[in-house]
Amino acid sequence: MADEAAVDVRWATTQYAEALATVLCAMAVHYRQAPLDHSRAAATARQWLSEESPAYPHFALAFVGGEVAGLASVAIAHPGIDLERLMFLKDLFVRDSARDKGVGRALVGFLAGYCVSKGIGRIDLTTEDWNEGALRFYDRLGAERHGQKVFLRLPKAALNRVART
Repeated sequence: MADEAAVDVRWATTQYAEALATVLCAMAVHYRQAPLDHSRAAATARQWLSEESPAYPHFALAFVGGEVAGLASVAIAHPGIDLERLMFLKDLFVRDSARDKGVGRALVGFLAGYCVSKGIGRIDLTTEDWNEGALRFYDRLGAERHGQKVFLRLPKAALNRVART
């Protein structure tokens, strides 16, 4: 494991659209999705990042040796059932070339520091039940497994159907 201090993590702004696109393209390949066109991914990243508010960041990017190494995609929800805001970690991804270098830990540490500084009470996340590496990683960080919740998704077809009613 490399030194976590060698990982530079920062909130993504429009100046990092190309770096975000690079990680999004790597993530699609890693999860065996259709490859993304980098130009289209960069244009989409620019759009997403230009719509963000500094008070409501969505992407943290990690860099090792000046190269983009990973990302965390998050949302802040108000309020939780305990009247504290929570951060939802949608995706945590580290590029293959940067694995075992402390990147995932640095990203989660960055997010945790943000939460502490902003009075956000917790980070909630999901991972696939088959992803043993992720489960071990989150166990090492002290994540607690909660209940038997079922992760559900309304895909685009369902959104269109429901939006019409």
